[in-house]
Amino acid sequence: MIRIGKYNTLKVVKLVDFGVYLDGGEGQEILLPAKYISSPLEPGDEIKVFIYRDSEERLIATTEHPYAEVGEFAFLQVCAVNRIGAFLDWGLTKQLLVPFGEQRVKMHEGMVCLVYVYLDHVTKRIVASAKIEKFLGNQYPDYKVGDKVRALVYKHTDIGYKVIVDNAFHGMIYESDLYAPLVVEEVITAYVKNVREDGKIDLLVNGANDGRIEQLADKIIGRLREEPDGFLPLGDGSSPEAIRETFSCSKKDFKKAIGFLYKKHALLITPGGLRLTDR
Repeated sequence: MIRIGKYNTLKVVKLVDFGVYLDGGEGQEILLPAKYISSPLEPGDEIKVFIYRDSEERLIATTEHPYAEVGEFAFLQVCAVNRIGAFLDWGLTKQLLVPFGEQRVKMHEGMVCLVYVYLDHVTKRIVASAKIEKFLGNQYPDYKVGDKVRALVYKHTDIGYKVIVDNAFHGMIYESDLYAPLVVEEVITAYVKNVREDGKIDLLVNGANDGRIEQLADKIIGRLREEPDGFLPLGDGSSPEAIRETFSCSKKDFKKAIGFLYKKHALLITPGGLRLTDR
């Protein structure tokens, strides 16, 4: 079964002057135009191609790589707008349509928009929608704490960053759990911190400790030893910004590290800050 809007590995069935025909199953042949063929092909060879519909709505194969497949979210730029809708650059020769009814705000040329790419089951065309909410959280996520996920960062808020998890779920990465800012539009690896009752997912950029708390503890001790009196005016009450500026870490990791050092009797936690015990 051919998957439209996805990559398919298909077998060459015949050669023609303008390309090759691939076996699409059930007696269907799909053209791979010559301009997309970089090395000679022979009948029986297999090739990985992306399948979509051309301007005449015929199935066509390409070795070009779209920025997003059907079922994925991506930030794409508007190339043109006409009476049908907006057309996006998605990495293929044929641009991707966002019908007016699927636009959150009126799109204009040059605008970069977050969209979901999907197959319209009525027209069988690949189109996009900027109304992303209706494509998220349509089932309850089946994740465990610590599971690794793919996260697309799409919005910065007062409390952190909204992300799309594995092209299917709402996610959130809190400022208090970060040691450095994230970049909107980037795709990152993240780890499940908590799955809420409403199906939204809280994430961490770092998963298991992986030794980072011990490394941060060494960094804190090194900084304290640089101070003439072995004292640093940072502690539980310090702002996340002050901690991030000094140690490039989240307040949560900072508190774990000083707790680790306190248990080892390496420092004292005073109302005014941290003090080495060997001074």
